[in-house]
Amino acid sequence: MSGVTDTVFRRFIKRLGGCGLIMTEFTSADGVLRNERAQGRYLHFYEDEHPISAQLFGSNPSVLADAARLVEDLGFDLVDLNLGCPAKKVVKCNGGSGLLRDLPLIRQIFEAVRAAVKIPFTVKFRAGWNDDEIVCVELARLAESCGLNAVALHARTREQGYSGHARWEWIASVKQAVKIPVIGNGDIRSPEDACAIVAQTGCDAVMIGRMAPANPWIFRQIEQYVSRVGTGDLARPTERSSAEKMYDEPTEADRYKMIRTYFQMLLEEGMPGAEGKMKQFASWFTHGVPAGAALRKTIYDAKSGSEILGRVDEFFEEKLAAQTS
Repeated sequence: MSGVTDTVFRRFIKRLGGCGLIMTEFTSADGVLRNERAQGRYLHFYEDEHPISAQLFGSNPSVLADAARLVEDLGFDLVDLNLGCPAKKVVKCNGGSGLLRDLPLIRQIFEAVRAAVKIPFTVKFRAGWNDDEIVCVELARLAESCGLNAVALHARTREQGYSGHARWEWIASVKQAVKIPVIGNGDIRSPEDACAIVAQTGCDAVMIGRMAPANPWIFRQIEQYVSRVGTGDLARPTERSSAEKMYDEPTEADRYKMIRTYFQMLLEEGMPGAEGKMKQFASWFTHGVPAGAALRKTIYDAKSGSEILGRVDEFFEEKLAAQTS
C-alpha cells in the first residue's frame, strides 16, 4: 500500500511473525527507471525481508519489462504487476485498475515482463471497472496463458473503491477458471475471515492490506488459528465455543511494546519524515486502546520523535501501573 508498506513497516511486520510473503508499496515503473533516489526509496530491502515481492505499476510494456529486470537484478524474489489501485491520479495515467478496460494492452505487458525475467511474475487486479464490466475470469485466464505464476484478486470493482462489500464469489469463479495459484483479497479483517474466504472460494492464499496497520498481529493470529482449528474445520469457525481461545489477543503490554518498537525503528532507520509517519500510524495502532483518543492527541501535539516516544511511555506506564496496583 502506498505510503504504508515501506521498509520499516515491512521489517516490523516480519518481526511479529506469521507473514509468509511481503510486498513493497506499489511503485511506478517509469519512476524507478528515471530516478535513482526513487529506487533507493521504493526498491530498497534488507536480507531479513525475504521472501519479498516488488509491486510495479505502469502502462508501457517495454518500461515495465525494464523495471522488472531491475527488480530481478536487485535480488527480489518475485515481481508483481498492480492492476488494482483505484486512485484517480494513478488511473488517469492508465495505471493500476485504469488498465482493466484494455485487455490487449495487458496481454502485451504480461508477455513483455514474462520474457524479461526468470523470477516468478504475479498480478494483482480488481474484478473489473464496474459491475457492467467484470473481467476477472478473462484476465486470470490471460495471466495463466502468458506464463504468470499466480493471480491475486481484490474482489471489488474500480468504481467501488473501498466501499461496499468484497464479492468473494468472484474469487471462487477465478479459482475454478485457472490452475495457477489464486490469492484472495478484500474484507479480511480477522483470522475467521481469512479461513472463511479460503473455505468459500477455494483460494490458495490470502492477501492482507488495510488490516495490517490496524492489527499488525493478524498474520500471526491467522497462523495460530489455522494450527489450532485444523484445516478440516475452517468452514465452520462459528461452531466452536466463544470461550475457546483460537488465537492470542494483544494485551496492553503487547500494544505498548508494539507501538514503541515501531516508532523506535522509524527513528533508528533515520527515515525522512519519521515524526509524520509516527502520527499517521498512531491512528491505526491505538485502535482498540482504552483512552486511545487521549494518546493520539498527545502524539499529534508532539514536536519531535523523542517527544512522541516519551508521551507513549508516559501513557502506557501509567495504565500498566494502575493495573498492577
